[in-house]
Amino acid sequence: MSEVTASVVSQKGTCVAGHKVGDEFVIGQETPPGLCSWAFYALFPFSQVLRFGGAFPWEKDPDKAIVACPDADNPVVFELRRPSD
Repeated sequence: MSEVTASVVSQKGTCVAGHKVGDEFVIGQETPPGLCSWAFYALFPFSQVLRFGGAFPWEKDPDKAIVACPDADNPVVFELRRPSD
């Protein structure tokens, strides 16, 4: 089981949680301190796929996934990454 890190790679508008480019969070089974719970709910399914060795066919790198929070007016985009072997 790999550790997955979520990094903010883009933020447009006003994030009410205050997330900004460069923020990083380790995604586990609970919402990491400081991470918006709405973002966590969006990231969690993708992080679990990566943690357990899966990959997404639309990503060029099998060790990552790009996921946006659900706020369409003020999107925060995260890159999820597991360590490469």
